[in-house]
Amino acid sequence: MDFSLSNEQRSWQMQARKFAQEEIKPISLDLDEAPDAHGTFNWDIVEKGSKLGFRTLAVPKEYGGEGTDYVTQALVMAELARGDSAISKTFSQNWKWSHLISQACNPEQKERFLRPFVADHRFLLGKGITEPTAGSDNRMPPGDAPKAGLKLRAERQGDEWILNGEKCFIANAPVGKLFFIDARTDPNAPLRQGTTMFLVPRDTPGFRIGKVFNKSGWRFYRNGEMIFENARVPHANVVGHVNNSDMKTQAAGDRTGGDIFGDLELAANALGVCDDACEAAMKHARTATQGGKPLFDQQLVQLKINKMHMWTEALRSLVMRVAWEHDHKVHSANAGLAMNLSTDVIQEVTELNLEIHVGAGGNALRHAEKLVRDGFIWSHLAGDTVQRLKVAARLAKMVAH
Repeated sequence: MDFSLSNEQRSWQMQARKFAQEEIKPISLDLDEAPDAHGTFNWDIVEKGSKLGFRTLAVPKEYGGEGTDYVTQALVMAELARGDSAISKTFSQNWKWSHLISQACNPEQKERFLRPFVADHRFLLGKGITEPTAGSDNRMPPGDAPKAGLKLRAERQGDEWILNGEKCFIANAPVGKLFFIDARTDPNAPLRQGTTMFLVPRDTPGFRIGKVFNKSGWRFYRNGEMIFENARVPHANVVGHVNNSDMKTQAAGDRTGGDIFGDLELAANALGVCDDACEAAMKHARTATQGGKPLFDQQLVQLKINKMHMWTEALRSLVMRVAWEHDHKVHSANAGLAMNLSTDVIQEVTELNLEIHVGAGGNALRHAEKLVRDGFIWSHLAGDTVQRLKVAARLAKMVAH
């Protein structure tokens, strides 16, 4: 297993590092401290990054994208997250769903949606699953409650489907132009056998965005409500087959049904945050003094910095392995393990960084506090930390094979 980078991979990494340092870092703290959710977003940084290819990195070259491999994507996610984790996620969210378009949609849908997506620097993608009364049970439907999970209804009328219901906490909802929406098309069937996925453009009649959520972490990353009131979606926008929405995991995941890109995405993002925290802690420890001596001379500070780097490098090794496995079509449970590890590591590393910054003032302390707030998001990404222990089921399946 060779983790040495090609010239192209190194070029993308350096370009992302430069963009994070020169464009993202200077605006990150001010956007994070905006008083309300509407002031946390900045279209200029999206457009600048898009012009460099960061929005369309995963789109196949035949549709005008960069068509990069997973190792490159992991590198870019980590570098952008060193500038701001939420901005990195805003870009990579588009990779996740453009992956799905290119792998799960039919040729007509690819032409109709991928090319406009590539051409418009303000074209963002999203996916609506979570509802006010349906969250984790969408990911792991309880076997003894066949009607558990999402309630958004879709009923066919001729060549259209009529959607009624709500989604909430949906990423990119306030700013996206195209969304994958899961809806119940057979209310009498269990979730995975009675749900259909639709492509829903923002201008769909009967569809509107409701509340925009004001969060303590990942403030740049917009989350909002989706309201469907007799929303009319053409049958041509059905992804795959009716009553077979679970095929999305087969297209975007591995043979065990896991959303492996989502796991890699979040683990790589966490790695970038940890790199940023390690760099900030080392800089502060070397420049700050206590009792007339550099803070770094204190053994306790040295132990904390050592622990931060140890965990960060362990996470880096697993992230790069998972990305390499994706590129070589090696099936394993490592993506889920990387996600679980990243949850523990990012919170440990950012909290240690904040401890080292106790007594500091100004931007250094503001930055350390922001990293902790962003890191806490991992506690409930892609299901809560307890639910994500389901990765053990993947391990069992891999052993069986």
